[in-house]
Amino acid sequence: MWRNIASTAISFLVVAIFLVGGLIVWGQNTYKAEGPSTAPICLRIERGASMRTISDQLAEQGAITSPMIFRIGADYAGKSGDRKAGSWLIPEHSTMSEITHLITRGGASTCGTEVVYRIGVTSNEVELRELDLETNRYVEKAAFDPASEEAPAIFDEVREQNDTRYRVAIAEGTTSWQIVEALKSVDVLEGEVADLPAEGTLAPDNYEVAKGDTRASLIARMTDAQEVLVAAAWASRVDGLPLKDAQEMLVLASIIEKETGLPDERRQVASVFENRLKRGMRLQTDPTVIYGLTEGKGVLGRGLRASELRKVTDWNTYVIDGLPPTPIANPGKASIEAAVDPAATDFVFFVADGSGGHAFAETLEQHNANVAKWRQIEAERTQSE
Repeated sequence: MWRNIASTAISFLVVAIFLVGGLIVWGQNTYKAEGPSTAPICLRIERGASMRTISDQLAEQGAITSPMIFRIGADYAGKSGDRKAGSWLIPEHSTMSEITHLITRGGASTCGTEVVYRIGVTSNEVELRELDLETNRYVEKAAFDPASEEAPAIFDEVREQNDTRYRVAIAEGTTSWQIVEALKSVDVLEGEVADLPAEGTLAPDNYEVAKGDTRASLIARMTDAQEVLVAAAWASRVDGLPLKDAQEMLVLASIIEKETGLPDERRQVASVFENRLKRGMRLQTDPTVIYGLTEGKGVLGRGLRASELRKVTDWNTYVIDGLPPTPIANPGKASIEAAVDPAATDFVFFVADGSGGHAFAETLEQHNANVAKWRQIEAERTQSE
């Protein structure tokens, strides 16, 4: 009898072992199998959230089939205690194993809300953006003047979230003074900028920052980035440029930046100025006159007077020969590259053409005709207002 009982017990044990083994294999396969989600999701993990809470969120959002298997798999992988607070982008059909890796590896949040401090030539604004999961692009949610007292209440809520991302976006053509002044309103940054950076030495670009970063460290990043751009551009310059060094290139690039906002025109504008330099002609460009009046501290906000065109300043290219002594703004990469690789033209004149671009000319006669057309367009606009 005991022999039968022992035999039966052993049989049950063997079956149980096979069942447990099968269950483990099934669980492992499920943990590594393609997930059920048919679109990306943004998983928000609050600080201190338990793995149970996270697994339930994933199940509710349709990313996993079994919260229990997810928890067991994460625990077996030794990652249950490594979960990171933040907003994480979970691609469609992600496996439970892949999701575990995404939410435990750390780093910056990959979805959720982004605050962009935009520093422009004529104005600044704060923009709140959220990730559109369909396009995987950030889209504007709200925008406002950082100096106003009417910031949306949502801004305060966003800043309290631990996964909010911050970015400072510098427009091409801003001056060093404008950048430093605007950074004072970027309230996630700390400290002061001791000295005003030399004009032209800050690279206009998008810079990701974090709460507690210093303004000085951001300025240092901009300076380093511009040094790299300038060195690379000067090293790749074409032959025959009327520029003696990289500093003169930077001065010319800043003038190109202020003269046109059209990408397709930069190399043509560069050719006009470089042709003038080669012929010993004065550059006669209005942005240099404006810089001589403002020294980069704000915008003029009106048209130039005839007397100002004749006013002697270090930058007024209507009265000085050659290039000004310093840049008149911080040029972007495209303008710097145009300065070292101008279009091959004989243009020495250009004037606005009424469409946002310019009409270029090789002779004074052609230029005068273009000027006459522009004056007619201006007159018609004035009459219609």
